[in-house]
Amino acid sequence: MSPSLTTGAPWRVILAFSVPLLIGNVVQQLYQFVDTIVVGRQLGVDALASVGATGSLLFLLLGFAWGLTSGFAIPTAQAYGAGDARAVRRSVAVGTILTGAMSILLTIAAPLLAEPALAAMQTPPELMDDAVVFAQVSFLGAAATMFFNYLAAIIRAIGDSRTPLWFLTLACVLNVGLVILLVGPVGWGVAGAALATVVAQGISVVLCLEYLRRRLHELHVKRDDWRVTRAEIWEHLRLGLPMGFQASIIAIGTLAVQVALNELGADAVAAWTAGSRVDSLATALLASLGLATSMYVAQNVGAGRPDRIRRGVVQATWISVIGSIALGVLLITTGSMIVEVFVGDSAPDVVDLAHRMLIINASCYSVLGVLFVLRGALQGLGHAMIPTITGVIELVARVVAAVALGSLWGFDGVAWSNPLAWIGAVIILIPAYVREHRRLARMPITSTVFTETTPIPVVGPTNSSLVVDAVLTSPIALPGAINAPRGRRGLLRGRRGSRAR
Repeated sequence: MSPSLTTGAPWRVILAFSVPLLIGNVVQQLYQFVDTIVVGRQLGVDALASVGATGSLLFLLLGFAWGLTSGFAIPTAQAYGAGDARAVRRSVAVGTILTGAMSILLTIAAPLLAEPALAAMQTPPELMDDAVVFAQVSFLGAAATMFFNYLAAIIRAIGDSRTPLWFLTLACVLNVGLVILLVGPVGWGVAGAALATVVAQGISVVLCLEYLRRRLHELHVKRDDWRVTRAEIWEHLRLGLPMGFQASIIAIGTLAVQVALNELGADAVAAWTAGSRVDSLATALLASLGLATSMYVAQNVGAGRPDRIRRGVVQATWISVIGSIALGVLLITTGSMIVEVFVGDSAPDVVDLAHRMLIINASCYSVLGVLFVLRGALQGLGHAMIPTITGVIELVARVVAAVALGSLWGFDGVAWSNPLAWIGAVIILIPAYVREHRRLARMPITSTVFTETTPIPVVGPTNSSLVVDAVLTSPIALPGAINAPRGRRGLLRGRRGSRAR
């Protein structure tokens, strides 16, 4: 059985669950890091800008896929927290069917839309050819990305955040070798960089499937489980579609940013590309805490523990704020040195622009940290509307800032679009979660049910003595009081010093 998120100190559980997510996020960023370093140093700044010009478009469609599959895993986590094995299996079946359908749609339609979409974004002519190739190859591998995200999501939904990390790490090592080989000696240029990532993601899917077959029997779908109902499909879509649309709405805002950057020239696009890579790596901690909070809340919803939800969200928020401040200080002081890893020291203007972007973002990381945690909490509770509304707020704020401030202050004005979008979303999220926090305080707590056969560990000397000091580490239910609340009538806790003869 995978570890449960319904027991233990909330902050420790969330932090322990988020650490593998953080490492996994960092590893995922390494995919893009390697692409950026190899392309920027071997193919030049224009090739780097071409890859960067596709970022918003890829995020628009693949970000939707990521949000969708993450939403599909929430019913799985709730069923697992409730101990309903059949509901877990049926949730996995529904999510698999929906993920497969979306993969087919993306693989067919997205490559055809790549060129007209990049043209509509006013991609500079000198970047157009490479940008189209990179986007089309990436979209042709959409199924690998979709299914890895979904498989990783359902494994995390049952409390295991470590296993997807191992698969992702192995795939990243392969990606490093492939991108160096395909861009360098083979000479496939930006197409080779995109293909390397697709192949690596595909291998991670195979590894996840084999692990599920061998180890995670609770996720094995039976024949009857595939006979899904409309109600089950709707429940998964009700949570998945808003999370997917939320990612797409945010991506539309980044498209507006990309258009504003394209008008500023190739140096601005290259600087934004390099700066975004560093920024994404830094904010991986905050994103990990948000996802960990979502899974933690979902399992505790199923277990009927509103008290743990309240404590966990507060503690996760403090962890996020402290981590945000530390990250901000780090990037403000060392950002330019990190950017030089991507572009070298031959493009000082690009380094300067990227560092200015990092300073603006890093100064507002604490706002982003609160955003991730509160949004994850609401999604774990099963709310779809408020997170979607915050996505719309981010879209409006990002577009207005990119267009208006970009025309006034150039690159710096565009860079302020991210913090302003975060602030707009948090203004909505804080009162929305406060209402839920108060509602949870009024909800009854489902007590753990103990039976006469509940195993009670006994800890004592191992020197073969006939008399031991027994420590009962679990409450015992007395006959007739099985359902009494924990700590009230009918429960007897052992104390150190009881004598066993």
